[in-house]
Amino acid sequence: MNRLFLEEAANFVLARAGFAPEIGVILGSCLGPFADTIRDRVEIPYETIPHFLRSTAPDHAGILVLGTVGGKRVACLSGRFHRYEGYDYEQLTLPIRFLKQLGVRQTIVTNISGAINPAYRPGDVVVMRDHIKLFGDSPLIGPNDEMFGPRCPTMRSVYAPSLRNLALALAPASGLTVHEGVYFFFPGPQFETASEIAAARILGGDLAGMSTVPEVITAAHCGMPILGLSVVVNMAEGVAETPITGAEINAVIERTTGPFSNYLGKIIERMED
Repeated sequence: MNRLFLEEAANFVLARAGFAPEIGVILGSCLGPFADTIRDRVEIPYETIPHFLRSTAPDHAGILVLGTVGGKRVACLSGRFHRYEGYDYEQLTLPIRFLKQLGVRQTIVTNISGAINPAYRPGDVVVMRDHIKLFGDSPLIGPNDEMFGPRCPTMRSVYAPSLRNLALALAPASGLTVHEGVYFFFPGPQFETASEIAAARILGGDLAGMSTVPEVITAAHCGMPILGLSVVVNMAEGVAETPITGAEINAVIERTTGPFSNYLGKIIERMED
């Protein structure tokens, strides 16, 4: 999305909201209930925002929710965009650049994932320490606009250490089992083979998922601190002896989304400007 389109989209939202948000949140599949905890809410469907994309993935509401959490002004994208929906990687720069245009200074990205690490269990939460991306193009391919960031941004400490430390410090009171690990990006939409998961484990991956990384690369490009939180909903192919069923995944999500929403709210409350 070019500068003019970003400005038009942001100006439309700011006029509706009446305030500039300071913290962004991007919600992954089945994590939409967090948006219901936002107070003084203003809801704006994606399709009404000028030049915005449409979320077509299951369990993604496609609504921008603005309001307050723990006294902080937030902009929450309830529903994200994926390469497997047919969007190219350049289009996937939209969420972060849009949040930046709104005035957001730091963002939390969330997702659900399959556990590569055999020590993890469904229902655990993982603070993303790093990621591995070996597939597909970069969202930064093409002409570079210096307004957004440098031609070749560093990926060092892309997941802000201060935000990771905050999330880990709040973990014991969350009622959740929280780890720190490495997210391995697969483009999907098909799930991974057992051999792909075995290879990812050798390379240092703890989680497998189909999202988040294009957003994080874009955030690194524009200098936005990021916290990544992943909810484990199943063991990846070949890690468990028996495949997990859809009913089991739904049960994990149902028991986890409440505590996870509370945990996310506490993190936002403690985030510093």
